[in-house]
Amino acid sequence: MLEDLKKQVVRYAQQADRSGLCKHRSGNFSIRDKDSGMLCITPTGMDREEMVPEDVVVIDMEGKVVESLHKRRPTSESLMHIAVYKARPEVGAIAHTHSKTATAFAVMKKPIPAIVYELFVLSCKKGYIPVAPYGRPGTEALAQSVLEPLRISDVALMQSHGVIAVADDLKEALLKASYVEELAEIYYMTLTVLGKEPEVVPVEELAKWEYPKGLGC
Repeated sequence: MLEDLKKQVVRYAQQADRSGLCKHRSGNFSIRDKDSGMLCITPTGMDREEMVPEDVVVIDMEGKVVESLHKRRPTSESLMHIAVYKARPEVGAIAHTHSKTATAFAVMKKPIPAIVYELFVLSCKKGYIPVAPYGRPGTEALAQSVLEPLRISDVALMQSHGVIAVADDLKEALLKASYVEELAEIYYMTLTVLGKEPEVVPVEELAKWEYPKGLGC
């Protein structure tokens, strides 16, 4: 069941590994089927390069396994995925990554400000990438910790853990996670060179972007 969604989960989970956003079986990914509400989610403890669609687990919104063709168990962070989907019904996919620079800021509990205009694509309503408080992986505490940050942004750093990104589809969610890592790298380099906080783009300015009138007609 949901074979096309399973293929997408494998494709973008492997892409995350190849691009360096995840390593050593870290991170997890899911897509919600709009018709049934079922989730296609990565299995726990498996090398991504060996993963095939039949390894992807289908669960319901209570965490019950509906289908697991290769008898895999869903990621231990399934509770977090379920909690996000319940809190944000419009979300269709979730990417949870462990990229190095972004995770370093997560360890420091340091939000990433709008140092470049592109932050607007991440729907950061307050003008920064927020940090979710620490929650032990695999627990309800972790699941609840990301909900408040994701009310003001489509991405968040997870204290001492990694990054979470949400979107309509998994391609877009992974792209947002990639943007977070890129912004973290730019922020780190800027702090290193300047030795102080850089100027930021005001949140009011971020809200003004619109596609130029007259183009594409």
